[in-house]
Amino acid sequence: MSESNRDDIDPTAPEQREIGREMVDENTGLGSVMAHFYRGEMSRVTTWRQRLDETTKWTVTLMAAILTWAFSNTDNPHYILLIGVGAVATFLGIEARRYQHYDVYRTRVRMLQENLFANALDPTREVEDHDWRVALSEDFRTPTTKISFREALSNRLRRVYLALLCVLLVAWLFRITAFTPGEQTWLAAAGIAYIPGVVVVGALCVFYGLMIVITIWPRKQHARGELHEGNSDDWDDVR
Repeated sequence: MSESNRDDIDPTAPEQREIGREMVDENTGLGSVMAHFYRGEMSRVTTWRQRLDETTKWTVTLMAAILTWAFSNTDNPHYILLIGVGAVATFLGIEARRYQHYDVYRTRVRMLQENLFANALDPTREVEDHDWRVALSEDFRTPTTKISFREALSNRLRRVYLALLCVLLVAWLFRITAFTPGEQTWLAAAGIAYIPGVVVVGALCVFYGLMIVITIWPRKQHARGELHEGNSDDWDDVR
């Protein structure tokens, strides 16, 4: 495209960024394209959401199997629960990576909802982002993840995985205390083969401490939220 043609359209101009209003007033080619694009992006969001759910489902299924086997017989070793911790951490890494991809398409959908469809439904209010068309165009040219892997880990830990890891930790603590002979301390029972119990406990403390730090940090999230706190009475007033 030549420089002169690029100067003909300013995506940040009011009449260009507020094309949602134009979609309502008349049938436009761009509006039709956006409708098909929105449908396609929603399909991608749904697909990646299902992939996230599948990872969580397999994690819970594995945990149920491990917990059942660990407590089915007193002779079963306690460290099977620690293997479960490692497996859950692996699934956490997989799901965090999937969440990064999911966030790419969810961000695009939210951008259209905030700046296109909201403007079409209520043209009296301005769009949320005056540069939304430029940002969307750049994302098409050079697609990138919008959040870091660390933030994705933090999100999945807060939503699902920290609770699952805590369940395994509590189960392990119960296993080495309630099933330990009276003459043996729980710290000694925590040992694995030639690894002393104090080393095992110390490693667990470091691991869970790291998980807690990742969960509460970073404070500022870059992922675009889908829901905001609000008053239900406001919705009733609109209706």
